[in-house]
Amino acid sequence: MELTILKAKIHTVKVTEANVAYNGSITIDADLLDAAGIKKYEQVYVNNAVNGSRIMTYVLPGRRGSGEVCMNGGAALHANVGDTVHILSFVHLSPEEADSYQPTLVFTEGENKIKSIEKYSHA
Repeated sequence: MELTILKAKIHTVKVTEANVAYNGSITIDADLLDAAGIKKYEQVYVNNAVNGSRIMTYVLPGRRGSGEVCMNGGAALHANVGDTVHILSFVHLSPEEADSYQPTLVFTEGENKIKSIEKYSHA
């Protein structure tokens, strides 16, 4: 048996662009992706804290240090520029692996710059 466990979360970033005329995905500053351990083309969930929309898409790396979070294609219909979103990635683990796994949390501040990188602690 495998469990689906949170791998990483980029917490509270602002959408910087919504481009419906693109082939779909979300473009994210490569620095944020590296901090979270999220890979190019990896499946992610994007939860919009403003309108409650939750979508699944895949990642394209954006320009390093740009702070960009661009909703592309159909994903652009689920967020407006300035909306706050959370980006989540999941991993499949055995129950034994899941017992000790600690997801990565990336917290941001102004212009989607990294404020801190933390691990969920086991309570």
